[in-house]
Amino acid sequence: MQKSIHTPEYAALRAELLEMRERAGLSQRELAQRLHVPHSWVAKVELGERRLDLVEFCRVADACAAEPRHVFEQFMQRIGRPECQRTRGRSR
Repeated sequence: MQKSIHTPEYAALRAELLEMRERAGLSQRELAQRLHVPHSWVAKVELGERRLDLVEFCRVADACAAEPRHVFEQFMQRIGRPECQRTRGRSR
């Protein structure tokens, strides 16, 4: 299996994160200050040099005053999956 960081879907996620930061009117440095991380951390995430986990994703969304669920829904639309599909045999 190909590492997710090298997939078109991950590129779409990075684009969504960049647009979210820009909509918030934040520079990489300003976002880094809000997250208490070096500005290079934000740059590496946006360039695909560092993988973002789910908890970090939520923290970045919060720092941009965005609702993580909304950002995720936009990401799903971007990759052509307007809604999450349930896995067969599993109930919600």
